[in-house]
Amino acid sequence: MTVRYPRPLRPGDRVGVTSPSSGVAREHRGRLDVAVRDLQARGYEVVVGRCMDGSTHISAPAAERAAELTAMLTDPAVRAVVPPWGGETAVDLLPLLDFEAIGRAEPTWVVGWSDISTIITPLTLLTGVATVHGNNLMDTPYRTPEGLLSWLDVVTDPQQGQPLVQTPPGRHRATGWDDYALYPEVRDLTLDRAGAWTRLDGTGDVDVEGRLIGGCIETLVNLAGTRLLDTRSFADGDDLLVYVEACEDNAYTICRNLHGMRLAGFFDRAAAVLVGRTKAPDGRTLTQAEAVLDALGPLGVPIVADVECGHVPPYLALVNGARGRVVHTAGRGEIVQTLD
Repeated sequence: MTVRYPRPLRPGDRVGVTSPSSGVAREHRGRLDVAVRDLQARGYEVVVGRCMDGSTHISAPAAERAAELTAMLTDPAVRAVVPPWGGETAVDLLPLLDFEAIGRAEPTWVVGWSDISTIITPLTLLTGVATVHGNNLMDTPYRTPEGLLSWLDVVTDPQQGQPLVQTPPGRHRATGWDDYALYPEVRDLTLDRAGAWTRLDGTGDVDVEGRLIGGCIETLVNLAGTRLLDTRSFADGDDLLVYVEACEDNAYTICRNLHGMRLAGFFDRAAAVLVGRTKAPDGRTLTQAEAVLDALGPLGVPIVADVECGHVPPYLALVNGARGRVVHTAGRGEIVQTLD
């Protein structure tokens, strides 16, 4: 399956906002308004859908969420779809999404992470349309740390086919979070701890290439072994750079889940595995890093951890389907993506 890229987003284009999983509670609407205004200030028309209720863990019944998302992805006037954030049960949309119709439509950028991995990773694998795993709409007002790219940097890039280079900033957020109810206009990320990428499987430099694909372990594991997470025919058989990240499950659960995903074939074509930095708890006798190595060490490929693609700010923007190159040495970390 050949990867297809939506055209770059341009001023005047329409951006759709919908919540395929969790909506936005009343106390967080101020942050949503700030994010929408920021997009409008850059010249985009923003259309906020009806599936936005944040009073429970879902924004609307599954059929309504699926219909609204499908409508946006098949509307040629909508050039990007950006949920406010993730949630818990986007998996209930998958039987209701018309992937064939979405695949026939002109490609649209879809952006998100966490529970949105449940949608964007199968979307790329089933239709060949590239998607963006990166900061979501509620994160958009934050200033992007030096060395990283935001989702807007990626989808507005006018020179598709030219490398998108990202390097880790060397700092991350270790404690707390920003309260959007009290500070809806917050724009500066608190990065209060130093930290670098680490190689889990051994020592030595890493320099490896492949097509990027991946997402949140806790959500993707539920799709393992189904056509929704089948990487066998993806990207015309290229090697893969598989990225995974743990949100909150303890190390024992992550270990079991990664073993299951490996047995189901998700990592079969991996030339390397990238593991997102996490605050998920260790077990009494097993750390998160040990869990990854226990499950994925048998692959015999480089495993690079503490990458900025997890639930710990800041965030790399990774394009599912992009050609990628990962370099990790004692003095350098770099991810290069090419949209071709």
